[in-house]
Amino acid sequence: MWRDSFRLQIFCLLMAVLAIVVLVHNFFQLEHLDDDTVSGSNWITENNVQHSQTTKTTRKPYCGYKQQTLSKREQAEQESLLAAIQWPKPPSGKLAFLQSTDPARSDFVIVKPSGFFKVGDQLEVLVRMKDFQGKPKQYGGDYLQARIHSPLLKAGATGRIVDCRNGLYKVFFTLLWPGDVKVSVSLVHPSEAIQVLLRLREERPDRVYFKSSFKSGRYSETTECNVCLPGDLPVCNFTDLYTGEPWFCYKPRKLSCASRISHAKGGYQKGLLTQEESLFFQSDVNIKRPIFSSGPDSVIVKPKAFTDSSSMDRAEDHTVSPSGYYYEDEWRSRTHWIHRFNKSDDITNCLQGKVIHLFGDSTIRQWFEYLTAFVPDLVEFNLGSPKNVGPFMSVDLKHNILLKFRCHGPPIRFSTVFSSELRYIANELNGIVGGRNTVIAITIWSHFSTFPVEVYIRRLRNIRRSIIQLLDRSPKTLIVIRTANVQELGPEVSLFNSDWYSFQLDSVMRKMFSGIAVHFVDAWEMSLAHYLPHNLHPEEVIVRNQIDAFLSYVCPLQT
Repeated sequence: MWRDSFRLQIFCLLMAVLAIVVLVHNFFQLEHLDDDTVSGSNWITENNVQHSQTTKTTRKPYCGYKQQTLSKREQAEQESLLAAIQWPKPPSGKLAFLQSTDPARSDFVIVKPSGFFKVGDQLEVLVRMKDFQGKPKQYGGDYLQARIHSPLLKAGATGRIVDCRNGLYKVFFTLLWPGDVKVSVSLVHPSEAIQVLLRLREERPDRVYFKSSFKSGRYSETTECNVCLPGDLPVCNFTDLYTGEPWFCYKPRKLSCASRISHAKGGYQKGLLTQEESLFFQSDVNIKRPIFSSGPDSVIVKPKAFTDSSSMDRAEDHTVSPSGYYYEDEWRSRTHWIHRFNKSDDITNCLQGKVIHLFGDSTIRQWFEYLTAFVPDLVEFNLGSPKNVGPFMSVDLKHNILLKFRCHGPPIRFSTVFSSELRYIANELNGIVGGRNTVIAITIWSHFSTFPVEVYIRRLRNIRRSIIQLLDRSPKTLIVIRTANVQELGPEVSLFNSDWYSFQLDSVMRKMFSGIAVHFVDAWEMSLAHYLPHNLHPEEVIVRNQIDAFLSYVCPLQT
């Protein structure tokens, strides 16, 4: 009897242990189960758009931008924008490297090089493309950059390029200063390389990948994130509640989507090109290589008999080309007066009593860094933000000036950004009261170069809507758009941040913001026309000219 009782006790003990194990297991499962699980077919409906949802991808890339719903007007605008940036294609069929454009064998000629030129005249240049066998090209689609310059005068301006689509290109320059003016033309990418860039943009939006860290207590996981995530693994849906901007991360194995703490650039995909395609991207062969003249490469420009200064006193016109030029290392806009803020007191007097918001990437962060360094009373307040990431804030208590910088929302290739600091510009604008003492500057372009243009159009559409609403409630708010700029290119950078990508995005941005009350600082022409080497982050002399143009909108000269 005692033996039967002992066996019963052992049995009960084992059952109790088993019950505890089952209970702990179920508790763990419940702790890490997301209540917001939705299917991939209905995530876009209003009730399902959440900051921390879990969904399953389809076998194809799960791309939120492809599932957006556009109004008829938005659809028509998007089709118009895409048509405007459509690029000429080479003949169908595979083209060998030897048939691609060779800048060393190509040349240009100045039309009427011995003619009489005076300031204000047009100069025409004809560029003739040849392949590596020395044969004339019969089709267009090459991406060129061109400028005129006078090194001794530190003067420069960009040209307007027309593709004749038969291997010939015409470049038109407006002669804006007297003296010996030289012409420079460069091949940025041959037409054959452009087709590769097009393919990558449409088929490999994942070639820059991102990551997020998830943490609970001492346990953490890191997963990949992007606008598009291939495969059929569960994902966290971080689509923004208000703008509908799509963003996804693969779901951690054990943690919930709500446990995300940070965002960061993951890296760059390798092996994107075939061996033959890689021949179109060679630094010393066909990336940003000069095309030389077969004759004279400069003209003598005479001054005008008189200068009509009133011609500058007119409304801002974004279609003027070029928008300005350098003379003695100072940018002279053709669309608005630029005042020189050479002394820190000049900047202080201009910004006194104002709040300045800078939104965007590292190229507008340069404005924050320049102003904070140049104006002694403008002191940076330590917010404990990661270096080069932000947000940043500088304060001048004596003159009541507040200067703020915040990076735009994903995609952004910064080092670690706290999840709580991932803000979309449109949402930030919605939280600004505005008024005559509010100044806003925005730039957004570089981090969108690896994605289909529809992703960029969507982002700009949201920002534009918020700008229009802000100006409607506070029409005296000043808003300035900093355009894209050119940069140094090599074989790898070209696949992710080519000037051609930036040029296309910049063209879209200018069209989308035309007709509304915003001003432009033409960083594109200001970087292309200057004599310094191209750089993603332009040198201080170029940034100073950008700041002068920006502040001239804040404090316009009374003429």
